[in-house]
Amino acid sequence: MAGRASVRTPRTPKRPPRPRATPVVRENSLRRLYDRARKAWDRPLTAYYLILGSSLLITALGLVMVYSASMIQALQLNLPASYFFRKQFVAAALGAGLLLVAMRMPVKLHRALSYPILAASVFLMVLVQIPGIGRSVNGNQNWIYLGGPFQLQPSEFGKLALVLWGADLLARKQDKRLLTQWKHMLVPLVPVTFMLLGLIMLGGDMGTAIILTAILFGLLWLAGAPTRLFAGVLSIAAVLGVILIKTSPNRMARLACLGETEPGPSDQCWQAVHGIYALASGGFFGSGLGASVEKWGQLPEPHTDFIFAITGEELGLAGTLSVLALFAALGYAGIRVAGRTEDPFVRYAAGGVTTWITAQAVINVGAVLGLLPIAGVPLPLFSYGGSALLPTMFAVGLLIAFAREDPAAKAALAMRQPRVRWNTMRRRVKARSSGER
Repeated sequence: MAGRASVRTPRTPKRPPRPRATPVVRENSLRRLYDRARKAWDRPLTAYYLILGSSLLITALGLVMVYSASMIQALQLNLPASYFFRKQFVAAALGAGLLLVAMRMPVKLHRALSYPILAASVFLMVLVQIPGIGRSVNGNQNWIYLGGPFQLQPSEFGKLALVLWGADLLARKQDKRLLTQWKHMLVPLVPVTFMLLGLIMLGGDMGTAIILTAILFGLLWLAGAPTRLFAGVLSIAAVLGVILIKTSPNRMARLACLGETEPGPSDQCWQAVHGIYALASGGFFGSGLGASVEKWGQLPEPHTDFIFAITGEELGLAGTLSVLALFAALGYAGIRVAGRTEDPFVRYAAGGVTTWITAQAVINVGAVLGLLPIAGVPLPLFSYGGSALLPTMFAVGLLIAFAREDPAAKAALAMRQPRVRWNTMRRRVKARSSGER
């Protein structure tokens, strides 16, 4: 019997395992999301909406916190609970009017107003030092009584004056190509700034003097000051600051309170320590709006310099981070406006306003957190005080006007004007046949 040949069936080759598509899909979706966010971030109206939205949100939240933080102090003074809130609301309404005026004014008019605003600020700061006209509040002779419950702090308008005048001065010198010489970069900008600082320091308000110094450094930095020149001016300012601190027991006591967790034997660190207590008791989401304990007489100035501490106590870490995020958005938008413009005045003015608001916010928050000495400066757009709110809102209007002056932003805003739709409707009506009704 012949052997049978064995027939082997061919084996089907094993298919390689299919690669999972999940990481690729996830990577593509993240990439698309990033591209969309970047495209939205680079739109011409991004800075415009950031400045307008963040400033209005900060002011609105500030009104709420002023009412919550000041009601107990108002009742202790035998005043209505809404006394400070009503004054702040009136100032916010007037500031909104100034913001609208500033954002509608052309750049040429802003430049024309720089010298009158500077002259008026210097005149008012001189009046403050005349006995019988100037008033002292918390040891600082920086107020003018206007009648009734209203007072004016001219040094707050000095910040706006320095920004506008300094920007116009540097822009004119840049047009004449004079900023390459150090004497033209410093004179008369530095002497005029030192004159304003001297008038402010006569009243003892070192906090406002620090803000003006920050504005000066911001303008010099934007003007391209050499490192040696910048370091020289900074060294002179630092030496003067050390002298002013060493010669004042009050300032030395504030400096000694850095990092303290106890009020001390003479309660010299009472305000700084109770600001930390307020933030620590707030936790992540706070004790609730209006439920602060520190505002019941424990924390001095709860609605002005230390309103950020009350915000942390009532709204918690979430509330304070929200406020900081709004200031970060406002600062970024200001830097973007200053960096994208071709107009030197717009660049200097936008950079000066951004330096002013950002530096003041950092100094205020740093003092509340115990990282910086208490300088007595309010949180911009947030703390109680009409004298600080009015020029700050006008300055925000400046930023909005500059953001609108960008050619791409102009074109985008023109496309959204109501008259474009009206003209389109009129063209459609004319295109109809005569027999159509």
